[in-house]
Amino acid sequence: MRASKLASVSEKIIAATMCVALNSASWAQAAAPTPQAAAQQTAPDAPAPAAAQSETPSIAQQAKSVSGPSAMTGSIPPFHVELPHSRNPFDAYRPSIVPPANLDNSPRLQTLIRDGKLYLSLNDALALALENNLDLAYFRYNLPIADTDLARTKAGGASNGVNSGIQGSQGGFSSSGQGSGNGTGGGAGTGATAGGAGGLVTSTLGNGTAIIPFDPQFYLQGFVDHTTTPVANPVLYGVPLLRTNTIEGISQYTQAFPLGTNLSASFVGERQAANSPFNVINPSLFSQFNFTINQPLLAGFGLATNERFIHIAQKNRQVIDLAFRQQVITTVSLVEDIYWDLVSAYNDEQVKDRSLQFAQKTLDDDRKQLELQAIPALQVMKDESDVATREGDLTVAKATLRLNELLIKNALTKTIDDPALEEMPVVPLDQHGPPDANATKPIDQLLAEAEKNRPDVSEDEISMQIAQNNLKAIKNELLPSLSVYGQYVGYGLAGLLNPFCDLGTECTSTVPNNFGGALQNTFNYSAPEYQVGFKLLLTLRNRIAKADQFRAELEYRQRELSYAGQKKNIRFEVRNSQFAVEQAQARVEAAQKASDLAQKTFDITKQEQQLGAKSSYDTLSADHDLAVAQSALLAAQALFEKAKVDIDRATGETLDRMGIAIDDAKTGVVSQLRP
Repeated sequence: MRASKLASVSEKIIAATMCVALNSASWAQAAAPTPQAAAQQTAPDAPAPAAAQSETPSIAQQAKSVSGPSAMTGSIPPFHVELPHSRNPFDAYRPSIVPPANLDNSPRLQTLIRDGKLYLSLNDALALALENNLDLAYFRYNLPIADTDLARTKAGGASNGVNSGIQGSQGGFSSSGQGSGNGTGGGAGTGATAGGAGGLVTSTLGNGTAIIPFDPQFYLQGFVDHTTTPVANPVLYGVPLLRTNTIEGISQYTQAFPLGTNLSASFVGERQAANSPFNVINPSLFSQFNFTINQPLLAGFGLATNERFIHIAQKNRQVIDLAFRQQVITTVSLVEDIYWDLVSAYNDEQVKDRSLQFAQKTLDDDRKQLELQAIPALQVMKDESDVATREGDLTVAKATLRLNELLIKNALTKTIDDPALEEMPVVPLDQHGPPDANATKPIDQLLAEAEKNRPDVSEDEISMQIAQNNLKAIKNELLPSLSVYGQYVGYGLAGLLNPFCDLGTECTSTVPNNFGGALQNTFNYSAPEYQVGFKLLLTLRNRIAKADQFRAELEYRQRELSYAGQKKNIRFEVRNSQFAVEQAQARVEAAQKASDLAQKTFDITKQEQQLGAKSSYDTLSADHDLAVAQSALLAAQALFEKAKVDIDRATGETLDRMGIAIDDAKTGVVSQLRP
């Protein structure tokens, strides 16, 4: 009798197993183990795909529809700061004020909040990053800073340089690597950014002959002077104490030109009165005009030498544009990495919660069975231990989710001074990223695209151009200083006859008696002086200039090596990112198969438990294995998405793939999201 019952139970178990296996096979065939389909097998509370949603849209669906390309972003002033230009000549001597930095979060943030939760799609996260991320907001100021440097060099000043370093800490990214992706960064800076550390070592970049500022300068001086001088021989002046009163005005105009030409024009007017009876005219009026032009012929000659800082500033302006693009790529890549960590943490928390609920239900059922004395007390103790373990797993999952929520909010906001926003849960709406063509491209094509698209490659090329131009400028400093000059001086004299003149018949004069006459004689060539000549300065041995020139050559060779090393590193990054995508995809497929197998095992074990062939503890173990497999699948999917992010960064195609306009990044206002 007992044998027949066991046979009957065995037949039922075999029939149930075959039924479950057939159902599992058909289910596995319908849902292929792709990363996209795997993302839909997470906890039941996760936002469902659009195809599986009911006719009444959920809060997540409504939030996603609001946050699409047509989402209302409100009014946010675009970033626009430039060096003021005015026709008012007095504005050149007034300070220019930069408006205070805008520390308000963009209105887009409020449109994504529903029922006390922040619903984020990947597009929303990137749009908020472009509008609110502090790293981008900080770097935007480098663009007008580069413009001020160019304006300075156009006036003959030295280039101060602009910081092109990539920011990666002010957006809230963890220094420990949490959400930091795969080491995104900027270029090597082989040219203009090379230099010493702490001011102990300086580069020869920009060295050369001194450049006189091109802005014209006007100098004006006036004074009144009274002097009493003891006279040793009164016969010379006719008085024991010579008293003179002088009023003098001096004006001078100077200007330099890019060829090295320097001209100056000065005028001196003087009125002097003295108590000497031997002066025929008193007071005497004197004027002088002096015009001088000087032209270097060797050292300091030519546009290449005197406009070298302009060329450096112009190249630096191009570098800053490229560096800003690199900053946007870095920030976008980091935000994408944080987003996929958030997705993994969000789904993992739901997996742990579902697993705990199942363990709690099993415990409750077993307690009822224990009351009926259908199972031993040891079974309930095992259930309680399992519940405690899963409660610990859920606590860790919730803490991880909380950390990732803080990271994403810190990266997408300028301030989190609102306690409600700081404590607000974040719900990720996208479970997988868009398809990435780079994942399947041949390596040769990826390398070619990286050399074409990556901003740091272009930065290094421009830096090498700066270094080449620097070699030409610094060679000019080796030459002797030889210049030719021409000078013209005109004099004018006037004054009234001295009523106290004691020279008898010699107290006469033919000079004009007013300053107008003196001024006329100054410019009518009646009393000219002119001079032409040359100036030659030879620095014997010339060791300083020679050492600087040779050091510039050595530094240029170092930059060549750095440039070659940077290109080599880029090729390595591209290959490594391609390997990472392939490995991550293989991990997802393996984790998907493991999750499918765990799901089948759980279903069969649960069926066997209902038929009495398995205990509740066996089902709990199968459920635990299923939760572990699902968590592993979520982690593998996150790594796969981050690997796609990194291959886009390595090839310089992040912005194109995500549909990000660089103009939107510069203004800090996103006009259109990627559909």
